[in-house]
Amino acid sequence: MIPRSLTVGLLALGATCLAGCSTEEQPQQQLKPLALKEQVSHVVKSSDGYVVNWAGVLANGNPWHFGEHVVATVVARDAGGREVVRLDQPLDAVPPGGSLPFTGQATAAQKPAKVTIDYRPAQWRPAARIASAFQHFPVSRVQTLRQKDGSYLVTGYVANPYQLPASSLVVNALLRDAAGKLLGGASTFVDDVQAGRPPRFILTVEGLPDRAKVARTDVTARTWGSTARPYEELALGGAVPLHTVKPTTQPFAVDRGSAILTGRQQ
Repeated sequence: MIPRSLTVGLLALGATCLAGCSTEEQPQQQLKPLALKEQVSHVVKSSDGYVVNWAGVLANGNPWHFGEHVVATVVARDAGGREVVRLDQPLDAVPPGGSLPFTGQATAAQKPAKVTIDYRPAQWRPAARIASAFQHFPVSRVQTLRQKDGSYLVTGYVANPYQLPASSLVVNALLRDAAGKLLGGASTFVDDVQAGRPPRFILTVEGLPDRAKVARTDVTARTWGSTARPYEELALGGAVPLHTVKPTTQPFAVDRGSAILTGRQQ
């Protein structure tokens, strides 16, 4: 028989261990920083100075978190190293496991010799829904036409897969060569995008070098804003059902699916 004093001591020791384990801090999840997949910039002469154009793609390797309040800092320097452009560009929220194409433009009085783009770390927030709830905004009937001045006119239609209307969407067009290399891009906005009523978008990509040979155009659309709120509100409202029209034919008198599976003849 175990003495009563020993039993009480063992129980007290076990309670102490449990209390210590329950108060032990859980390790925090390590989130990956946004990764720069690709980036390009060009400088072209204009009537009132020089125009700096840039385009890039940021990737979010975290499957359950939005990257919010992302800011790109664009700095252009002349041949002597002096700053001729400094611009902070707020970027839109980067969806979980997704990417963020972006473009921009600035003017300079002096000719830039070098352009650099840096990024502030994102602020991370857990997504309100699973990643599959954040569907892509379908883009269709895209056309890319080269203009006489060397620019490219990109047109198409963007749809809304959600039941709630999207108040504003950003449409980005990235131009690439035959090898897939990023050449440049531009963006525009479409407002009040409702399910079943895709609006048309029109944008112009300027500032590409004369030697650039455009082979394909990648067009994407996303919600506008530095936080995930607009995207989450659409996802929480639910997606449009794939099949919205009831069948007009009569149902089969006999379900032949089970006969095919079992090999029985009707």
